[in-house]
Amino acid sequence: MKVLVVVDMQNDFIDGALGTPEAQAILPAVKKKIAEFDGRVLFTRDTHAADYLSTQEGKRLPVEHCIKESAGWQISPELDALRKEQPIDKPTFGSVALGQLLKAYDTYEKSIESITLIGLCTDICVISNALLLKAFLPETPIIVDAACCAGVTPESHENALNAMEMCQIEIINR
Repeated sequence: MKVLVVVDMQNDFIDGALGTPEAQAILPAVKKKIAEFDGRVLFTRDTHAADYLSTQEGKRLPVEHCIKESAGWQISPELDALRKEQPIDKPTFGSVALGQLLKAYDTYEKSIESITLIGLCTDICVISNALLLKAFLPETPIIVDAACCAGVTPESHENALNAMEMCQIEIINR
């Protein structure tokens, strides 16, 4: 079985508090990838509480975003319509719960053939989850579709792709 992980395709990262033109530009490609993917599709969702600004992350990035139950926290409506499973909420960049779920799912009876990651932001949450999954499943091919990812800046997007490639994560559609 193949797995597609859609990382943090939430309103605040697309056209909200931390949105970028690059994030908006990948939306059609992400939608197409999800719709055409032959395998299990999982979504992650960056999730913060109302006290975000008092957290370590909030002090370093003082922009309220993805506050639980807010409009910005929601997955983009056109992608959410394609979702079949409950999103995996994560309070930080990488999701240990995602790693544990996929590790438990990878058994002799139903092994994971590959895991592809797409979404936002390449240089923060995509790279964090790709490296975390590589640690949980070192023999499973981890793939990142560069055409379905966007970083905080185009330069940091490229830097993250280069770093993942150095860690034996396959980068496609660059």
